[in-house]
Amino acid sequence: MTKMQSSISAIHTNLAAIFVSIELSRSTWLITSLLPGHGEKMSKHSVAARDVAGLFDLFSKLREKSFKRTGNVWPIVSIQEAGLDGFWIHRVLMREGIESHVVDAASIATPRRPRRVKTERVDGEALLRVLMAYKRGEPRVCSMVQVPSIEEEDRRRIARERRALTVERISHVNRIKGLLSSQGIVDYEPLNKDRRQRLEELRTGDGHPIPAHMKAQISRELDRLELLLAQIETIGGERDALIAAEASNERLSPAAMLLEIKGIGPECANILWSEGLFRHFDNRRQVAAYAGLAPTPWQSGSIDREQGVSKAGNPRLRTALVQLSWLWLRRQPDSALSQWFRARVERNGGRMKKATIVALARKLLVALWKCVSSGVVIEGAVIKKA
Repeated sequence: MTKMQSSISAIHTNLAAIFVSIELSRSTWLITSLLPGHGEKMSKHSVAARDVAGLFDLFSKLREKSFKRTGNVWPIVSIQEAGLDGFWIHRVLMREGIESHVVDAASIATPRRPRRVKTERVDGEALLRVLMAYKRGEPRVCSMVQVPSIEEEDRRRIARERRALTVERISHVNRIKGLLSSQGIVDYEPLNKDRRQRLEELRTGDGHPIPAHMKAQISRELDRLELLLAQIETIGGERDALIAAEASNERLSPAAMLLEIKGIGPECANILWSEGLFRHFDNRRQVAAYAGLAPTPWQSGSIDREQGVSKAGNPRLRTALVQLSWLWLRRQPDSALSQWFRARVERNGGRMKKATIVALARKLLVALWKCVSSGVVIEGAVIKKA
């Protein structure tokens, strides 16, 4: 038996389904399929973007074609990359009884040549091969995305919208301060409640009132800033109401459990829970990897060095944890984690604080995960008074 025949036989033996990859774009969806009894030949089809009825019609034709060749009705297994379209297509497929997988595109191995061929046809075939390898149980062939429920995904909106509004608020504040700085004014705070009154009283560095057009521009900036402040306050109320609604008399909600720990406020608790801790993890390595805090060693021959954390996980969760770690040292100075940090920094001669704070963030994440999932108390942590 030739090598090609052996390869085809292996595919026939392992292939117990119709494998389909879906390459998504704004105008057209390219579907690449491999049918049982069809050897290694992959077929290409296209439907208009968001034409779900056309997609299911294509799936019916693939089933009929496969039945004529093999006499069996095979299930369909599909794969698509996580991207701009979100998870609605995955949910539609799962609702219709089709096994669907969403893959992290960055986890798929690609050629390392400076110039490589990249087309939708090539990507579709690559996705299909990745799917078959994944179904055969090959380790580390890719990373499949754990799709959140509609409720879990919707809960993220609160923290993410608040973060976006905060960035806009900072932009407006900096713009106002920049305009005033050009006139020699550096003691104006746009976030103070008396911002309008102070604006009328301001004088430039040479003693003149603020020019009329600049004053009008700053007034319009204040209009937008006040709108943002009102929206941020509204979102904060929705966040607090959500946390309160989840609490029950029998058992505290995970977000409420986080709130009981000194140094963790409502916004941080909501981010920690909605961005990561609501998921199921088998071990602490999976927890650290999801936040992008897992180490990435580089070993080749005599070379053995550490590249730092992978940064391949959820950036919002990772940012919140690093910020919380600095706060943890101030609010929880007697905890075991804070003592470990100080001992580590002292051993390094007071250097590498930033690298050590990332390591503390990883340890803190694991400790918080154990707290909300198993009720394990963080050693030495202080609980807020009722």
